[in-house]
Amino acid sequence: MLDFNSLFEFSRMNCVGICAFLVPANLLTTFLTLALTGLGRSPRQVFITAGIASLFSGIMVLHVLTWFLIGVVMMPTYILLGLGSLCLVTNLVTVFRPQQIRELLGALVKICTKVDVPARIKFND
Repeated sequence: MLDFNSLFEFSRMNCVGICAFLVPANLLTTFLTLALTGLGRSPRQVFITAGIASLFSGIMVLHVLTWFLIGVVMMPTYILLGLGSLCLVTNLVTVFRPQQIRELLGALVKICTKVDVPARIKFND
């Protein structure tokens, strides 16, 4: 039988190491999912990266919930819960509504490319 108490204790005792891996893994895999969707790659590639990213974000949410179970309510727990939830929702939307993500990324590219940067900056002597 699986002892959840031992699993939760392991999660809390190794919190720094778990978070040091999960935060960058969440951000990188979610960005990769968005990039593959924006580039119009095959749905299979997007599904695979979204699945891996969703796994990381789901583990992060469960890890944070172990802290809530013992009553630790601090700013980092809310931040990590928000990050994990946002990455999970982003990956799910990317899988089930890729056209909306492509439109959103296209609008973001248009906004970023319309920024007028002066070629030469004059300094007053």
